[in-house]
Amino acid sequence: MKINEQPAPPADAPRTPEQRKKDVLARLERESDIWVATADQEGVPCLVPLWFRWDGEALWLATRTTNPTGRNLHASGRTRLAFGHTRDVVLIDGTVESFGAEEVPAEAAEAFVERWNWDPRRSAGSARPYAYYRVVPQAVQAWHEEHELRGRHLMREGVWVV
Repeated sequence: MKINEQPAPPADAPRTPEQRKKDVLARLERESDIWVATADQEGVPCLVPLWFRWDGEALWLATRTTNPTGRNLHASGRTRLAFGHTRDVVLIDGTVESFGAEEVPAEAAEAFVERWNWDPRRSAGSARPYAYYRVVPQAVQAWHEEHELRGRHLMREGVWVV
């Protein structure tokens, strides 16, 4: 090791909060699917994976207005999102704004099409149309296994704490 060179942390050392935030933002850019958890007015849960697009401030989802997820997102205005598996957890609690196919901002819809080569607006005239849902993160947690539970809260009340 050279003078002033820092040793690499052990593989099981907890990441710093700054590194966790960097990792979360990288996942938001590269991941294709995210788990979307909602509940109806009676509290019946629904969990589905959906494609998403991150615009630097919010996640954009699209799903049918007639399925439980679409109905729940619109009615409650809240969701919990999650990535991947249980050894690399990212949880995002967010507020939801719904947009019909004609109401969605053009730049958001076009960016979704560019990312997925699919345009949910094309089904607007069908009996089962799609809508867009803009999810603004209010809380973000990230951890790798038990040794990273401390410091897992990266955002609270819509503000990054790191």
